[in-house]
Amino acid sequence: MNSELQTDPRNVWENPLATRYASAEMTRLWSDNHRYKLWRQTWLVLAEAEAELGLPITPVQLAELRSHLEPIDFVKAAEYEKTMRHDVFAHLHTFGDACPQARPILHLGATSAFVTDNTDLMLMRDSLDLIADRLATVIERLAAKAMETRDIVCLGLTHLQPAQPTTIGKRICLWIHDLLLDLEEIVRRRTSLRARGVKGTTGTQASFLELFAGDHAKVRMLDEMVSRRLGFCAAYDVTGQTYTRKVDSQVVAALAGISESTHKAGNDLRLSAASGELEEPFEQDQVGSSAMPYKRNPMRAERMCGLGRFVMGLSVTASQTAAVQWFERTLDDSAPRRLVLPQAFLATDAQLVLYTNIASGLVVLPGAITRNLESQLPFLASERILMAAAKAGGDRQTLHEAMRKHSHAATAGMREGKSNDLALRLAVDPLFAGIDLVQAMDRHGLAGRASAQVQEFIAGPVAGALASHPGRAGHATLRV
Repeated sequence: MNSELQTDPRNVWENPLATRYASAEMTRLWSDNHRYKLWRQTWLVLAEAEAELGLPITPVQLAELRSHLEPIDFVKAAEYEKTMRHDVFAHLHTFGDACPQARPILHLGATSAFVTDNTDLMLMRDSLDLIADRLATVIERLAAKAMETRDIVCLGLTHLQPAQPTTIGKRICLWIHDLLLDLEEIVRRRTSLRARGVKGTTGTQASFLELFAGDHAKVRMLDEMVSRRLGFCAAYDVTGQTYTRKVDSQVVAALAGISESTHKAGNDLRLSAASGELEEPFEQDQVGSSAMPYKRNPMRAERMCGLGRFVMGLSVTASQTAAVQWFERTLDDSAPRRLVLPQAFLATDAQLVLYTNIASGLVVLPGAITRNLESQLPFLASERILMAAAKAGGDRQTLHEAMRKHSHAATAGMREGKSNDLALRLAVDPLFAGIDLVQAMDRHGLAGRASAQVQEFIAGPVAGALASHPGRAGHATLRV
């Protein structure tokens, strides 16, 4: 293959999470340029702390490191890695070439995991902040839509079969409730993150104890200083060569939890679109199908579900990786972590960008909602009719059996294309004489406290969660 073909980006597979789905903010966080700049910052922080604690590192050396955090010579780093087969050492030499005076003190006492683990924890920390802001944004948009639709009575569905009515707003609150649990978990994971800190080759800090001539206090102080300067409140108390991969597993599980929520809501939206009750935003020039011009496919919800399944699958790999780390560490965690961590965050970010778009432009179609409800209304009023007839002196069990027979007879007729005649059957049955069937079938009373529940939920738990997390994600363009 000639060099032109090798360098043409169209001949290289690109991750669609970065090129099509995730936001520019999340893509930048996990970019090579950002990651390796963090490596250099981590090396700098280590050198600064060692100098402050008395190691022979000069201000000139530190100034040289600070002035060469970027740009990074990726071509040179690739050349080094090709011969060394070690990415950290390749970038260490590249940084050292740019800082010849500081080269002798670079990476002093450290192991590769000092750079890679602390950087990954910083990337997860900043990514969790963005995810939390996106969750809060989606919750806020859905809350506004729930309040708008709190009184729109719709057919409730259990087992995907007609059930007692609810309201569109109440159904949206079910989606919000899942997201509140997700926000709480994401914040918990973000708050509990620590730095790996300065732990040495197998976590014993032996190399740093040598550097500081056996001074345990200075080694402990070095660990604390570096961790805080990297933006953490502390380091993990003990590590092997790496911090426990249980942390990765827990973080990815939290992202998979968001995916469970988006997938559930996405499925509800797709089913609602099929019944003509709700639609996701559909733009003027949007094409639903290459063959069927009339189509208005719920492509956003479908994509959200697809990405959700992908993240839930990544959670399994993260869990397995945590389970198979031998003693102080093995390197079989490296490849899956390179794949799982960035993709889990990018795919979750993409779902929340989609969800924000859907929540902001959700289309409610009252005509179809009313039509679907009224087709089942006589059945849905059965409990109210039973209660009214029982209060009028009827035997509840006898009434239930009569209602069952009339309902099944009406259903049989509907299967043959006839209209629902349950109300007519009840009107001529002496057991239900004296019952105001028109009032009993008033759909507005059938949704119970749904409207009030929406108001109480939005004004209470939702408002509280949003107030405690004031951050909101900026606008992210939906690229496809």
